[in-house]
Amino acid sequence: MKENNLKNWKQLLREEDGMGTVEVILIIVVLVGLVVIFKDQITKIVNDLFDKITSQTGKI
Repeated sequence: MKENNLKNWKQLLREEDGMGTVEVILIIVVLVGLVVIFKDQITKIVNDLFDKITSQTGKI
């Protein structure tokens, strides 16, 4: 019984399934940080794009 539990713990420690989750969380944290840093610039670009879209819809 104890030998089986020890094998299960060793197998659990060797698994790398959680690494993908950690990587995704780190990528999300970096993206959120970039959005916070460049919030004003991103907002200006999006507003400019929507202004161009709305001004040019009558030309179609």
